[in-house]
Amino acid sequence: MPNAYTLTDAAEIFSPALVFYPETIKRNIARVVELAGGPGRLRPHAKTHKTREITKLQLAAGVTKHKCATVAEAEMLAQCGVPDVLIAYPIVGPNAKRVAVLAKKYPGTSFSVLIDHPVGAAENSAAATAAGVTLGFLVDLDVGQHRTGIALELAADLYRTAAKLPGLKPNGLHAYDGHNTTEPVAEREATALDNIGRVLELRHAIETKGVPVPRIVAGGTPPFTAYAKMTDVPGLECSPGTYVLHDHGYGTKFPDLSGVTPAAVLLTRVVSRPTKDRITFDLGTKAVASDPPAGKRIALLDFPDHTPVGHNEEHYIIETTEAEKYRPGDVVYALPAHICPTVALHKEALIAEQGKVVGRWEIVGRDRVLTV
Repeated sequence: MPNAYTLTDAAEIFSPALVFYPETIKRNIARVVELAGGPGRLRPHAKTHKTREITKLQLAAGVTKHKCATVAEAEMLAQCGVPDVLIAYPIVGPNAKRVAVLAKKYPGTSFSVLIDHPVGAAENSAAATAAGVTLGFLVDLDVGQHRTGIALELAADLYRTAAKLPGLKPNGLHAYDGHNTTEPVAEREATALDNIGRVLELRHAIETKGVPVPRIVAGGTPPFTAYAKMTDVPGLECSPGTYVLHDHGYGTKFPDLSGVTPAAVLLTRVVSRPTKDRITFDLGTKAVASDPPAGKRIALLDFPDHTPVGHNEEHYIIETTEAEKYRPGDVVYALPAHICPTVALHKEALIAEQGKVVGRWEIVGRDRVLTV
């Protein structure tokens, strides 16, 4: 059955394939700019798309501040002419030298790094000084996820100490609340308000000692709308990422992101009907992210009621009483539950316009190293 993602030239497309729909991407960008109250309040995360083309679409929409997770993603952003890049991941060991070299190679881009420990601050200071560059830094705060970051009660001392180090410039605070994913909007907003309240107290404590805290980078996609409403917080930057492509996971949980729709699908084929009620697709864990729980990794579009029963490297297996309606070779479309790691599994995305594939975009940022 045809759906909004159906391709008339599907018979010529190798599967499994990742397909992007640029017109939908543009609408998603415009909608999030609207929700944020302007492009200047956004710092989107490039880890979702990892492409030059989507970066350029965001730049065209006026979004000049970007965020990423790897040195390769940072270089991709710099290659696109992004003027302000935050590497939102602890930069330690040899990566400190790589970032300093990156800053020297791309002087038109201002780079910032996260620090959450004196060792990281010292390593980045030494690398920047040796390269003759200045790196911005944001102190990464642990606001409840307990993944990275420093406890808020210890952050002021780290911020002031790092601000005195050569080669480093204080650029603000990073408060990613990745645990704030409850579905009720009111609960997410309450958590975000508590989060920003504590961060503002910290900012005040730092600034009273004469050290500037020019920005607070907060949230991801789930609490985005909560932070977008906080227009009275100076220097607050919202950093959703998933919205450019969106996915089934967020699309079914957060109705406050209305107007943002999936812009990426997976084209898969039936490869086997091993029993009377089973169908196997060529959509294994090498093609779609396996970090959601088994059975919740994709949504098959316009497909009969079914139960996922297996998912491994090359196969996605379901059971359905209507298996007899499908033959090997039949094309089916699927929405991934988690688009970010799904994109990273593909070397390129096919680009569809008006129901046909018209090009390919390289997933540049999936590589660990570009030139630096």
